[in-house]
Amino acid sequence: MNSHFQGQSFLKECDFSKAELETLIQLAAHFKYLKQNHIPHPYLQGKNIALLFEKTSTRTRSSFTVAANDLGAHAEFLGAQDIQFGKKESLEDTAKVFGRMYDGIEYRGASQTVVEALAQFSGIPVWNGLTDAWHPTQMLADFLTIQENFGHLTGVTLTYLGDGRNNVANSLLVTGAILGVNVRIVSPKSLQPAPEIQALANNKAQVSGAKLLITDDLAAGVTGADVLYTDVWASMGEESEFAARIKQLAPYQLNQAVVSLTGNPDVIVMHDLPAFHDLNTTMAKTIYATYGLSEMEITDAVFHAPYAKQFDQAENRLHTIKAVMAATLGHLFLPTPIN
Repeated sequence: MNSHFQGQSFLKECDFSKAELETLIQLAAHFKYLKQNHIPHPYLQGKNIALLFEKTSTRTRSSFTVAANDLGAHAEFLGAQDIQFGKKESLEDTAKVFGRMYDGIEYRGASQTVVEALAQFSGIPVWNGLTDAWHPTQMLADFLTIQENFGHLTGVTLTYLGDGRNNVANSLLVTGAILGVNVRIVSPKSLQPAPEIQALANNKAQVSGAKLLITDDLAAGVTGADVLYTDVWASMGEESEFAARIKQLAPYQLNQAVVSLTGNPDVIVMHDLPAFHDLNTTMAKTIYATYGLSEMEITDAVFHAPYAKQFDQAENRLHTIKAVMAATLGHLFLPTPIN
């Protein structure tokens, strides 16, 4: 059977068109239906998948493992201690070996260059589970969640509050621009997306009609939003910068006042997790002892509100990752998307 996606890698969102991303989101919704109704879907029977994790993970690792199992594949976890990548063996050599043994590779680590080199040299589909630059599997889950809540994507307005330079903000801006979702990044000027990311998003928005806004003005960014989205104030490896980030980002906390400021009774709240909304983690207790903050990027009241959809997002990581793996490796018949 012919598949438009067969053999492709999934490295960053801007490699795909609006129609292609919509196809993957619809396929994920289909797999979610199959899972909920206990209908087997072993499209990857007999396949072997390498899960390479240089960065720790909860949702991504669990999603790839369960998705592989549901699809009939075997997933092999290789942590930071198991991968050479230039220590005793070059990345190119390691990739070529993996390509001869495995059918697909997931990579989660710092470097976008590494995930792209893996795809170049292994000759098999490679899936980006997160790099410092992009988080494409998170985006499919996020936009599936938005579609589930509003019934469509085009014209929805999403406001992201917080560190506008991180991988999630980059990905939301560019993916939203591709899909025709209006994206507003609300951050202090020092933490706004890099000019090249903004330029890429603006190019995509010209095609889709998405309206983009980068601002440090909370009211301008939040009023009329359908979706409010936030993320941790310091990404993995940046914990030493918490003092500076707290000072910069405290005015952009996702709290009840911000939710009310939207003026939208149907607004939803999203977070890609983990979230610092209480003192039930060691890190949160340390931050409280040092800075006196019991809540950071999102308040506990908003996190537990009925309009908060972060656990739907987390579940949707499974269904969307399954869609990517099956589409690129499973010889599915997927008609060529109309661009």
